[in-house]
Amino acid sequence: MTKIGIIGGSGLDNPDLMQDAHDVEVETSYGSPSAPLKMGTIAGKNVVLLARHGREHTIPPTFVNYRANIQALKDAGCTLILATTACGSLRAEIDRGHLVILDQFIDFTRRRPVSFYEEFEPHGAVHTGMADPFDKTLRGVFNQACDSLDLTHHKAGTVITIEGSRFSTRAESNMFRMWGADVINMSVAPECILANEAGIPYAAVAMSTDYDCWKTDEAPVTWEEILEVFQGNVEKVTSLLVEAIKNID
Repeated sequence: MTKIGIIGGSGLDNPDLMQDAHDVEVETSYGSPSAPLKMGTIAGKNVVLLARHGREHTIPPTFVNYRANIQALKDAGCTLILATTACGSLRAEIDRGHLVILDQFIDFTRRRPVSFYEEFEPHGAVHTGMADPFDKTLRGVFNQACDSLDLTHHKAGTVITIEGSRFSTRAESNMFRMWGADVINMSVAPECILANEAGIPYAAVAMSTDYDCWKTDEAPVTWEEILEVFQGNVEKVTSLLVEAIKNID
């Protein structure tokens, strides 16, 4: 049976959207996830909602227990994961409020566990393929949902994940553009890596909230700006997730 794990998803815990919602406190072999799992149904589908940074956004990106989050969703029986994330745009054509259905990432983090395996069994090395880290079928569901809702979106894009919690320098922002990144955030890696390692199909939609700091004709990004844009567009992401959930078998 399909059970949909959702990471992020602000607004989905609205009782008008999520029926039979209840919290489940869990513990994993990697510690506690960021928050209790909220289980229920949306559009008749079983869903498990997890707040990546905690329900009051108290966990900085570096210190999110990504391994526990993915393991908790796997232990709960999730057969796929849909993730949402705010991002900065590294391309003029990706404006504030635009959605990007990610298809590639560049991991520029340095302090996070990036694997469930801290040692291998004898002759049992595990090296997970990562050529196409975001599930093609789920990306198609996201893109189809954007089309159905007439949401301005980009059907593919490369995200670079930085450590945070600071924002980029202007030199870094320009370097990331030269590397081919389209958007920048602080959370997709190692989340996507670990989902792949756990064998759970994973897709993420990124909402552009700012232009990082590479554009010299406007002020560099601030946290207040990100919150203002995200909160003004959260219903857009929520409606996208609900539409996507409806179309998942």
